[in-house]
Amino acid sequence: MDFKDRHVVVTGGTGALGSAVVETLLAAGAHCHVPWMAEAELKRFTQRDNARVTLVQVPTLSDEAAVAALYGAVPNLWASIHLVGGFAMAGVADTAKAALVQQIDMNFVTCFLCCGAAVRAMTRHKAGRIVNVAARPALEWRAGAGMAAYAASKAAVAALTVALAEEVAKDGILVNAVAPSIMDTHANREAMPSADYASWPKVEEVAATIAYLASPENRVTRGTIATVYGRT
Repeated sequence: MDFKDRHVVVTGGTGALGSAVVETLLAAGAHCHVPWMAEAELKRFTQRDNARVTLVQVPTLSDEAAVAALYGAVPNLWASIHLVGGFAMAGVADTAKAALVQQIDMNFVTCFLCCGAAVRAMTRHKAGRIVNVAARPALEWRAGAGMAAYAASKAAVAALTVALAEEVAKDGILVNAVAPSIMDTHANREAMPSADYASWPKVEEVAATIAYLASPENRVTRGTIATVYGRT
């Protein structure tokens, strides 16, 4: 994959999956624009001093003005990859409206606003790639039992992806998403110490799929929710 001189926004780029995506893109020659909110994640982000990484502090990506400012500073945007989000494990009876709205805000609203800003930037040169991140429960609804607010917010991301792919294909913009199962991260290992880690997809493997969908080499794939489940 050749991303030489191409500018890519990676939201959630300082997280576990995001770091792997940024490293993959940098190895292919990209210039990555990475918004950040959490100081602790920024300190762990190994590419923070890379000359082809532009770090942008943002208060939230569920605010239109903040998103507009982020994308307005990116020259000739080629791809936009939307990884930022959040997870909450709770049954419906134990989920207050505030917690539901938080999941929708973190997972769906951020994705929707970034998609809109990316499309506005990409239509100027009639080309681009957008990659969103859904989740296994977004496609397999029964798997969302005990985390319905999260599953519903990610299902909205999946629906947005397919609808937007149809909407902007005429503009040379290909929109896709990946739907991971539980990924092999430090946080997930800590949360599930007795799980079979070997069956979980590695963040580098998921990053490779994302990078391909965002690359110029992807010339025809759109409206796809690529399942990246590993052996789980």
